[in-house]
Amino acid sequence: MKKRIWYRIWKEFRLWLLAVRPGIVVLLLVILIRIIGGIQSWEWMLLDTMLRLRPIENPDERVVVVGIDEKDIEWVKQYPIPDRKIAELLTKLETYKPLAIGLDIFKNVSVEPGGEQLAQILRANSNIIGIEKILRPGEISPPQSLPSERVGFVDLPNDEDSKNRRYLLYTPNPKNINEDKYSLALRLVTKYLNAKGIEPQTGKNDPNTIRFRGIELPRITHNFGGYVRADDGGLSILMNFRNSDRPFNIVSLRDILNDRVDAELLRDRIVLVGNRNMSTGDIFYTSALSNLSLSGQIYGIDYHAHVISQILSSVIDSRTMLHSWGEFGEYTWIIVWGFLSIVIGRFTQSAQANLLTVTVAAFCLFSCGYIMLWVWGVWIPVAPSFLILAVGVGLRAFYQHDKFLRSQINERQNTIQHTFTVIHNGPLQTLAYGLKHLRAKDIPYEQLVEQFEKLDREIRELGDFLKIEALTTEESLRLGSGLILELKRPLHDLLYEVYSSTLERKDFEHFKTLKVKIRNFEPIDDKYLTIEYKRGICLFLEEALCNVGKHAQGVKRVQASGIYSANKYNLSVRDNGSGIKSKLENKGTKHFKMLAKQLGGEFRRESLSPRGTICELRWKPTKEF
Repeated sequence: MKKRIWYRIWKEFRLWLLAVRPGIVVLLLVILIRIIGGIQSWEWMLLDTMLRLRPIENPDERVVVVGIDEKDIEWVKQYPIPDRKIAELLTKLETYKPLAIGLDIFKNVSVEPGGEQLAQILRANSNIIGIEKILRPGEISPPQSLPSERVGFVDLPNDEDSKNRRYLLYTPNPKNINEDKYSLALRLVTKYLNAKGIEPQTGKNDPNTIRFRGIELPRITHNFGGYVRADDGGLSILMNFRNSDRPFNIVSLRDILNDRVDAELLRDRIVLVGNRNMSTGDIFYTSALSNLSLSGQIYGIDYHAHVISQILSSVIDSRTMLHSWGEFGEYTWIIVWGFLSIVIGRFTQSAQANLLTVTVAAFCLFSCGYIMLWVWGVWIPVAPSFLILAVGVGLRAFYQHDKFLRSQINERQNTIQHTFTVIHNGPLQTLAYGLKHLRAKDIPYEQLVEQFEKLDREIRELGDFLKIEALTTEESLRLGSGLILELKRPLHDLLYEVYSSTLERKDFEHFKTLKVKIRNFEPIDDKYLTIEYKRGICLFLEEALCNVGKHAQGVKRVQASGIYSANKYNLSVRDNGSGIKSKLENKGTKHFKMLAKQLGGEFRRESLSPRGTICELRWKPTKEF
């Protein structure tokens, strides 16, 4: 019992070794592809999809956008909007007492009339932040009337697929590396939080980032989430867009100048003033929002508003900032899913079960990624795990298809071999018997006719049997004697039927000299034997007995036995006839050598001393094939 248990454990271990090797290759290949950035675009796409599927959020009342739209341009009757109108707008906004105003319009060149008037407004109001562009190409200077501490850059880095998912908060000045430049959003957020008594500090866990009231802004590092070799020459954060049809209050230039805005809407708020029209080209691309007025496109001023809202919501409302596990955690997750794919391949033995299991696993994987992102703000590597599952099921499907084709080929070969054996042990023996006596002319004519009539019946019965067998799923075997065996029966019962039916045949002349017939077939556990193996073993016994009837001259004794000994089952036929006269291997001997190889056993057929022949097949009945 213990030996059998250890054998099963060892067998299972070997099967796992076979399953693990291709799985490890797939896992390492996917990790290598991810390291070189081959899955980056897939990870970005899944990130956008999961962000887009999040529940709708409430608007952020702390941020108000004053957007200059197409109707404002028609109303003013001039484009670009002249500085006088911008000065009027800013003066009007100041009466509502906002905490900070961000002027998201380049004012390095005056648009007359009103240039000097606007410059005076900018100098006089310390809560107004202007903009500049510092990165190539197309650097743009800030308004000359503003000091550097009241200027924020608006450069928005985009990814390789032209989508915008990051926001650069500060970076060294490209013209002076000893000077830091701060973004428009960071300038406005800092001014707003300072008014609330919250000062920016250096990060604790990451000294290269900043924190407000203990909340650190997760910095996009060289390898962050799905990013590979990202430019981390500054402080960039991952965009966590507010998922809403109207994330902020939006008013127009006309609304402000015509006093159509409630004062409480703007009091103590961050107000962003900028273009919300197609004429300026201040358009960026994202797939993370589903409720955009321009499909897949977002105005630059709205993009800055999302960043401001994201940071304020994190510091004040504990809304999660998007971050990642780090490389160790991410690759641990990928390895876990790699081994899960191996487990699925080991325990699902059919293509349908494999496909169903992988579908369920893929759904669970996406759900984990979605919940981690939505609830905790963690961007986990979903795409590499998807790829491992997909490649795993693809290889499994290829294996199943290959296995099916091989089984079809084996089945066809077995059918041909079975048909030949049945013909060989039945009609051909009758024909050989008739031809032998026809040539010798040693039996009456009527007896010869009977012999050939018997041959005719056998051929017709054989044809009918093969037709029925081809159309039914019944597991059966037709012997040369005409007996049909149900192969689902225990093996020792089948061997007894083969033995009895074959020795009763009248068309083998040497059976007539037999005086002693011995048989003993011990029962064994044949659960590991397939129907085809049972068929082959029964045909082996029939062929061995037929050879005694055909070739064993002077035979008086035959012994057929199936004995379980030394962990092997020995099925043999012994006779005391004249022995083997030819050393040539016939087709039957070659077939049974192949059967022995498939069973993991041995076959032998040799003469005995002083006379006789033994034909033996041995195999381990505890072996699973």
